[in-house]
Amino acid sequence: MATLITQVKSKLFIRSSQKSVHALDGAYASLLRGRSLDFEDLRPYEFGDQVRDIDWRATARHGEPLIKRTKATRKHTVLFLMDSSRGMRALAEDEGSKRDLAVLLMGALGFLTVRHGDDFAVVYGDSDRVRRLATGSSEGALEHALRTVSAAIDASSAAGDRDALLRYTARTISRRMIVVLITDEAPLTAETEGLLRRLTVQHDVLWLTVRDADPVIRPGSGGTHRRDVDSDWLIPDFVHGDAEVMAEVAADEAAHTAQRDATLRRLEITHAEFGGQASAVPALLTMLNRRSHARS
Repeated sequence: MATLITQVKSKLFIRSSQKSVHALDGAYASLLRGRSLDFEDLRPYEFGDQVRDIDWRATARHGEPLIKRTKATRKHTVLFLMDSSRGMRALAEDEGSKRDLAVLLMGALGFLTVRHGDDFAVVYGDSDRVRRLATGSSEGALEHALRTVSAAIDASSAAGDRDALLRYTARTISRRMIVVLITDEAPLTAETEGLLRRLTVQHDVLWLTVRDADPVIRPGSGGTHRRDVDSDWLIPDFVHGDAEVMAEVAADEAAHTAQRDATLRRLEITHAEFGGQASAVPALLTMLNRRSHARS
C-alpha cells in the first residue's frame, strides 16, 4: 500500500506543463514573515517564484532569469490544528472523504515545510480530547503524523470542538508559530472569534475550510443518499431536489459563510475553502499567492 506521503506527492503535480510542486515551492515563502539577506546561491527561475527575488545583474549576464536564494536566518515551525472528530468522516463537496481531503491539505503543506528545512507540529482532537504530537522535520515524521490523524478520525465517536483546539494552542504554545487550522464549515461562535483574536497577537494564523457535501441532493448531481454523521439520521428521499428546501439550505449556508469570512477578514487571517482533492492543490497555490501579493 502506498504511503500517505506518496499519495500526497502524487497530488502535488497539477495537470499542466507549467504548474507543479515547484509553483508551490515558490509560493511557500509567503507563509513566512520576514526574509533573510544572507546570499546562498542562484538557480533558474521557476513558475511561482516572486519577481522581487530575481537577480537582474546575473540574469543579464546569463541570458535567462535567475533567482537569488538566501539562507534562512531562523527555522520556522508550522503548527497544524486538525479536527479529528467523527464529523470528518462525512462527505466533502466532491462526494469524497473529508478525512482524506484534510489529510491531503496537511500533507501538502507539511511536505513543503519539511522540504524547506522548517519544522512542523500537530495538535488534533475532538470534544472528548485534544492531543499534541512532537515536533518533526522529516518525511518519516510527517507520515507518522498523517497516519495518526487519519486513524484518530476513524476512531472518534465525539463531536467536533474547534474552540478546544484553539484554547489548547492559546494556553500551551508560547513560541511564535505559523498556525494552520484545518476545519469544516461549522459556524463561528463568539468564543471562536475571541480565541482567534488572542492567537493572532502572537501567531500567524491560516484558516483552511473543508467544505461539506450538500445535505440535499440536487437533481442530476449524481450524489448518494445522505446520512447525518452526528445523529445517524437518514435524510428522507422526498426532500432531495425540493426547490424550497434547497433554497433554505443555501440561504443558511450563505449567512454562515458571510459571517465567517467577515470575521476572518477583520482579523486579517488568510482563508481558503477546499471542496475536493482534485482542486485542492490549485486552491492552495491560489491562497499562497494571494497571501504573498497582499504582503508585497
